[in-house]
Amino acid sequence: MTVSSADRKWFTGKVFLWTLFDFANSSYAVIVVAFVYAVYFKKVVALNLPVADFYWSSSINISMIIVALLAPVLGAAADHYGNKKLFLIFFTFLAIITTAFLFFVREGMILWGMLLFILSNIGFQAGLGFYDAFIKEITEPENYNKVSSAGYAVGYIGSLAALAVVLVLQDNPPLMFAACAGLYLIFSLPMFIFIKERSTHAKGTGNISSFLSIGIKRTADTIKHVKNYSNLRKFLLSYFLYIDGVNTIIFFSGIYAQTTLGFSMSELVIFFVIVQVTALLGSFIFGYIADKRGTKKTISLIIILWTILTLAVYLVTDKVTFMIIGFFAGFLLGSSQALSRSFMSTLVPDEKKTEFFGFYGLFEKTSTILGPFTFGIISWLTGDQRLAALALSVFFISGYLLLKNVTDPMNVKLTRIN
Repeated sequence: MTVSSADRKWFTGKVFLWTLFDFANSSYAVIVVAFVYAVYFKKVVALNLPVADFYWSSSINISMIIVALLAPVLGAAADHYGNKKLFLIFFTFLAIITTAFLFFVREGMILWGMLLFILSNIGFQAGLGFYDAFIKEITEPENYNKVSSAGYAVGYIGSLAALAVVLVLQDNPPLMFAACAGLYLIFSLPMFIFIKERSTHAKGTGNISSFLSIGIKRTADTIKHVKNYSNLRKFLLSYFLYIDGVNTIIFFSGIYAQTTLGFSMSELVIFFVIVQVTALLGSFIFGYIADKRGTKKTISLIIILWTILTLAVYLVTDKVTFMIIGFFAGFLLGSSQALSRSFMSTLVPDEKKTEFFGFYGLFEKTSTILGPFTFGIISWLTGDQRLAALALSVFFISGYLLLKNVTDPMNVKLTRIN
């Protein structure tokens, strides 16, 4: 069998620069979303009140609702005007600036703590859709699994760098947030400066009102004709559910470990190092499995394993066992995100890549409203985070059942060739 040049040279300069953005935003994902600020907000800003989990989930929900409303419209307009890179830069700088201002948030500043997190998370989350859409411009379809997995792998190296910052500055959380903003900025710049946006048609022009009208019109047109993309629709519904469970685990893992199991800051660092290292390995291992066994089959396996781990979290009562769960969860974390992104890339038409990745972001963001809300409300009403964690298994099981009805386009192509 002849190996194509595209396959031999899949890790190009463009791919490397693209992956550096994953390195950049991973500092935010770890320090703000999953770890330091999540715990800092509950324990310090929200004064460790019983309602603190609900405040945190509400901040997540508000930011995700805004992003969910913006993403498809902005994606459609960006496709029309050929300027998704400009949007990526805007939202990235929104995240960086507001993250830097977290330095000034202190005890009892609940409103400011929520507002700055909401704005920074809008920037972080909204930018991901434009970043993901670049995968179709920097590589060929047969390399999507490798490139997407490489992005997440480099991202987890960035997460380890962020954890090194946490170790050095663990006695000064506000300074960590400033350092996070600095890492985010420095490692975003290479992609902004050196990767050129490719356009297959003339760029549109117009003012802000025409820009929005174009985005709304194209989004409405996509919704109207969504029946023509039935396979994509089925996948998005499945993705809506299973990624909800994954994202809720990301948002609450640090809080759960600290509140329910009494992890110290140094123990939390060890836990997240374990997760990041295994996530790095898992991105490549499951990417390899997906290339051999098929992307859909591999995602299905990952969802089953997530369900098992969710049940294990409900049963765990000691720190060592939770560390072991984190070890296995890491393998699933990067791979579930990376393979979902690459599978999505096989389902979308080229002329609507940013718009459909906007819908991909829409389903991810709206699902992230439901999961954290479920966790937050159950934790608040019952006072038991274990029950809240157990509830997440419903999202994984439902997502798995829906995914069974999705056709893998790459398998169809291979069948036709053979």
